[in-house]
Amino acid sequence: MKNTNSDDFLQRNSVPILSWDFHYEYVNELKALTVDLEKLNEISNQFIWDDKKLNIKERIKEEVVVITDLELKIVFASSGIKKMTGFKADEILGKTPKMFQGPATSKKDLKEIKEAIKKRVSFVKTLENYRKNGNTYKCKIDASPVYNLKGEISHFIAFEKQDLSA
Repeated sequence: MKNTNSDDFLQRNSVPILSWDFHYEYVNELKALTVDLEKLNEISNQFIWDDKKLNIKERIKEEVVVITDLELKIVFASSGIKKMTGFKADEILGKTPKMFQGPATSKKDLKEIKEAIKKRVSFVKTLENYRKNGNTYKCKIDASPVYNLKGEISHFIAFEKQDLSA
């Protein structure tokens, strides 16, 4: 004997497995974003940054955030770094952004970036960078020095995203 009531119920109330996959992926992205914001908050509080000017909470949703110390050693990279470069955040901590550069990276642009860092001014550049697997990608970098409330530079922050238009 066939139970049509339960069959009807299942047909009306079932959710495709694919939707659960999307939900799971979204939940994991939210968890990673929360962890990223907590870490950024710790750094910000430790060095007494004015977070409002940086607009990190909004920008981190769409861009990768990379923070370096004054020697340009990476002290933080948001979880989106893996999707963009293939490297996990813990694989790049303590290294410099030079690790993403290679033969196709413009020497002229690198010289201009070096000059901006030396002068401690903001810059926006699109570089040909390299992923962990060796493939290149266009990376738009919007970087600035970060000042504490005493007016001293404590770090550099870069908001990065893959430039699909280039």
